Amino acid sequence: MPSNQIDPTKWVDSYSDYLFNYTIARVNDREMAQDLISETFMAGLKSMKNFKGDASERTWLISILKRKIIDHYRKSNSKKGKAEVHINYKDEESEGDWLEERVADPYDRTAEDDIQNQELGEAIYLCLGKLPEKQATIFKMKTIDGFDTETICNEFDITASNFWVIIHRARTAMADCMKKSWF
Repeated sequence: MPSNQIDPTKWVDSYSDYLFNYTIARVNDREMAQDLISETFMAGLKSMKNFKGDASERTWLISILKRKIIDHYRKSNSKKGKAEVHINYKDEESEGDWLEERVADPYDRTAEDDIQNQELGEAIYLCLGKLPEKQATIFKMKTIDGFDTETICNEFDITASNFWVIIHRARTAMADCMKKSWF
């Protein structure tokens, strides 16, 4: 299969557990996590034509899911909510209509998106600055810089279990801070 093609028939088996673990850590509500994952798959189906193959399917789905999670928090903190749009679908076996939440196309960015991304980046670094120095450095190396666990453990002379405790504490503190400063 060429690198810019995806196979949605394998998404549930291949990615649902990973997406669920990612989501439940951020929304702490099993039913909402399942709904967000379903919405992610639906949005992925809708925007398959925009998949360019620059990232893996999983990374692409995570980017959609991140937007869904942000929209979830915005909607819960906003009386307006978001508009809904009607989507027609047609595949080899069936055709019909879905009512789907509007999803921003990551390749169709506006000035507002750029401002929001800048504000989000500033909020993340503000929260990162509130963490203890070692915790912030380890968290940044893992989540922003993409270093693998073994490299970080070797650099800081810590065990893997100690590493994961630090990451968990950093994520918890970051989530609390982001709720206050961003959501």
